[in-house]
Amino acid sequence: MADRLKQLVSHISRKEMSAELWQEVPLAPPDSIFQLTAAYKADTFKDKVNLGVGAYRDDDNKPWVLPVVKKATSILLNDETLDHEYLPILGLPEYTSAAAKLILGSDSPTLKAGNAVSAQTISGTGANHLGALFLSKFYHWNGAPKVYLSNPTWANHHAIFRNVGIEPVDYAYYDPKTIGLDFDGFISALQNAPDRSVFLLHACAHNPTGVDPTQEQWKAIAEVIGAKKHYTFFDCAYQGFASGDLDKDAWAVRYFVEQGLPLLVCQSFAKNAGLYGERVGALHVVSPNTETANRVKSQLSVLQRSEISNPPSHGARIVSLILNDAGLFEEWKRDIRTMAERIIDMRHKLHRLLTEELHTPGNWDHILKQIGMFSFTGISPSQSKALVEKGHIYLTGNGRISMAGLNSHNIEYFGRQLDAVVRGTLTSSSS
Repeated sequence: MADRLKQLVSHISRKEMSAELWQEVPLAPPDSIFQLTAAYKADTFKDKVNLGVGAYRDDDNKPWVLPVVKKATSILLNDETLDHEYLPILGLPEYTSAAAKLILGSDSPTLKAGNAVSAQTISGTGANHLGALFLSKFYHWNGAPKVYLSNPTWANHHAIFRNVGIEPVDYAYYDPKTIGLDFDGFISALQNAPDRSVFLLHACAHNPTGVDPTQEQWKAIAEVIGAKKHYTFFDCAYQGFASGDLDKDAWAVRYFVEQGLPLLVCQSFAKNAGLYGERVGALHVVSPNTETANRVKSQLSVLQRSEISNPPSHGARIVSLILNDAGLFEEWKRDIRTMAERIIDMRHKLHRLLTEELHTPGNWDHILKQIGMFSFTGISPSQSKALVEKGHIYLTGNGRISMAGLNSHNIEYFGRQLDAVVRGTLTSSSS
């Protein structure tokens, strides 16, 4: 009887302990973009349009595997020397060195001097995380750890930094009145922040606005950053994809390096190589000298080892082949131009539709001035909601659209629905 009571008490105790472990875990909200995509897929309306997801689509609204990626994949499949052994902790050396040349420049004095450290990461997200983690442990903060993020910024930036104990602080960036850059507010934020603050800057094709500084504005930004001794955390997810020119899209990063400003760069090949699911990225930390670079490298290795041990090989091998083979590299540049030019063409067609054909109220020149995959339309949250619920057009609540989701088959429908919501005449579309 006593043994039975002990068993019963033990069973109850285990049950209570189990219940206490997770029952008070708060329910997290679903990711807004993936929720939007799920709603789009469930919609049976024949003319539905998905402008939420940040992934390239061809003119038939299909994912596009770059021809150069197909060619590189075929080469890998037929390479009998390849195996599935672990890569080094910081990644495939021929990949990371080529990726560094791509963003910093093949003739970069910093690379020639050995002052930059590169690590292969789990796409741009992993690069942001590893960079943030490194700063959280080794940066000499002026006060509590904070990172200044543009308002608005990529939704994931806030969570990445908070997860490593760095609190995000907004700085002025987007001006809703002009649907452009709040340059004065940006400069003021740089000037008023404590010395040696960390500022995250989008290298090109700002996500989510598509609004970038001009080269002259970048120079002014760099001057203030230098005077205030700020640290620049560059995020570059769209090199080449933005303008169609790899060098043009890397201009800001290279200029900052030339000015001797302390910085790191997060790099992704998701968009410009169409390798979304392969998660191919890199982190590059620019140091003042080789000795410092070696110290940084040693600590990045420790951090990487504790988190993923070794990065995956397949995507890195694809990109390495493309970057290191002159013929494949030229073919890749042509593929990039194909994507960039299609998106630019959609911008021109949408602008013409709204201004010349529909005469939609308001100024729509920002559609042409913005760059890259995304465009901030300037419509209100209530108008965005109406487009989703009545027009079957799936976009984020802040009015951001993915220009890659537009094509010759759906642009007129979208333009007319946008015109109607601006005029206040949008009615529910029937299936």
